[in-house]
Amino acid sequence: MEYFILFSPLLGALIAGFFGNKIGDKASEIITSLFTTVSALLSIIVFYNVLSEGYENNLILFKWIYSGTLEVNWSIKIDALSSIMLVVVTFVSSLVHIYSIGYMSHDPNKPRFMCYLSLFTFSMLALVTADNFIQLFFGWEGVGLCSYLLIGFWFKKETANNAAIKAFLVNRVGDFGLALGIFLIFYYFGTVNFDAVFQQIQQIDTTSIIFLGFNFNAVDLICLLLFIGAMGKSAQIFLHTWLPDAMEGPTPVSALIHAATMVTAGIFLVVRCSPIYEYSELVLSIITIIGMTTAIFAASVALVQDDIKKIIAYSTCSQLGYMFFAAGVGAYNVAMFHLFTHAFFKALLFLGSGSVIHSFKNEQNINNMGGVWKNLPVTYAFMIIGTLALTGFPFLSGFYSKDAIIEFAYLRGNTVGYYAAGIGIFTALLTSIYSWRLIFKTFHGAYQNKDLKIEEMHESPISMLVPLFILSIGAIGAGFLFKEIFIGYESSNIFWGNSIMFLEPLSTDHPPSWFIILTPILVVISIPFSYLIFIKNKDFLKNLVLINQPLYKFLKNKWYFDEMYNLLFVRSFKYIGKFFWKQIDGSIIDKFGPDGISNFIKYLSNKAIKFQNGFVYQYAFVMLIGFSILLTLLIVK
Repeated sequence: MEYFILFSPLLGALIAGFFGNKIGDKASEIITSLFTTVSALLSIIVFYNVLSEGYENNLILFKWIYSGTLEVNWSIKIDALSSIMLVVVTFVSSLVHIYSIGYMSHDPNKPRFMCYLSLFTFSMLALVTADNFIQLFFGWEGVGLCSYLLIGFWFKKETANNAAIKAFLVNRVGDFGLALGIFLIFYYFGTVNFDAVFQQIQQIDTTSIIFLGFNFNAVDLICLLLFIGAMGKSAQIFLHTWLPDAMEGPTPVSALIHAATMVTAGIFLVVRCSPIYEYSELVLSIITIIGMTTAIFAASVALVQDDIKKIIAYSTCSQLGYMFFAAGVGAYNVAMFHLFTHAFFKALLFLGSGSVIHSFKNEQNINNMGGVWKNLPVTYAFMIIGTLALTGFPFLSGFYSKDAIIEFAYLRGNTVGYYAAGIGIFTALLTSIYSWRLIFKTFHGAYQNKDLKIEEMHESPISMLVPLFILSIGAIGAGFLFKEIFIGYESSNIFWGNSIMFLEPLSTDHPPSWFIILTPILVVISIPFSYLIFIKNKDFLKNLVLINQPLYKFLKNKWYFDEMYNLLFVRSFKYIGKFFWKQIDGSIIDKFGPDGISNFIKYLSNKAIKFQNGFVYQYAFVMLIGFSILLTLLIVK
């Protein structure tokens, strides 16, 4: 069964990729969707076995790398952590495949697109079922490659190509950190297998290492380098700039990247390596700070974005920040709980936005929408459900997981924990405001589109709406159904077993009542407040923007990260490259090298030509000089 889970998407990708033109578009779509759906159904069975029987297994497929002390197998590791990721990845991917049949109906390259989706799914499955860092790195690079192919799928668009290259390059920075971390692990432990590394971690707890001229604790450095890799994949602040631009790909790609696959890999890595991180309080504090900073950064930027997909993209960035600061305070199970619930409502929001874009004939600016909730009632209902879940509205999935993160941060009892809890509450308020801004400007108010008559608006096809319906069920009930299993004080330890090491409740106490109800109250109050400022009284918002113009520009330009990186890296390296090209390569190497030699030969040739004038006495004179030179050389020797 585990073999089918892993290799069904790969088989679908191979069929669609190599034989798609022969079997046709429809067959490619059906085959890839069917194989991914089979993988999803089998993953649910595996998850049920883990849940009910504590099932664990490690299937060795073959010996992969055996060199000296390095022994690496290709395996399928099944435990509580990997079973959750299997369900999240395959379930969302199967719905995205089905959704793509309708969304990509007018695209001429459907087999290629379906091939990329299935290959992306396989790469993520290889990552989460790894029992060693090398196989994990293979899947890690696989999802990076597939993201490049999918983001740049419409390669005739310059913006899509630029976005794909940007995602690839930014992730290389993080991947370099991950690779260094893996090298250090092998250097200290002599193995890259998870279990063997985790068992030996205590032996190097006090070991020091000099890195870049600084003295580090070896465990701290390993954890920091692994986290840099996680920052790149999960788009944490400083390595986040690729994520909004990734919206240049088709909407199903956005849903798959943001909800189930690539961006969740960083969270998975940190949680899988929790036995290592438990020995590094320093890096856990860094993770908490980076997570909370990312959460508030992305939420503040989302407030002023106008592209419907970019708003949801920054929302993903913000929610990942929540997951990281949950892991940073030691609540690894809560981080995974939020990852699980987030997959449902974030995929719902992305696919719902795709339905809106489809109905508006590829329009993505929410300022050019409005007043269509009666024309798109089904899409509107699903978007409302996704928004309520995202904002943490009481008793929906996001309410249980997001509030649990804030509460566990508070129960940490230290300065970083209190700070993270405060940031989490404020970010929840911002999340609610920008989420309802999207809803109200998209579906309410006056109709703003000048290129499309409102009478022409229609619902998306059934192949796009069925996945929305299924995801909406998860967005409503996943939190309530799995809260006790994932984060309950007693049952969670039974469920997680050894897949999350050192899993201990932060406290058996509860936060004060006022703290527990504060976030839900702010979330509920923000709904009428958002309707007031975005629909009823727009002048208030305009005046607010005018008064705070510098702040508005700061947020509109995404805290000027792109401009800063352009100045520090792009322009500076371009200048350095131009200097070496013109001054070093051109003026020195070429001038005195190949160009200089060729010019010198040409000069001698031009002089020699003058002796070739047809007069016999000049030929005789040249021969005499040559003979004299030759004779002189022979005598000297």
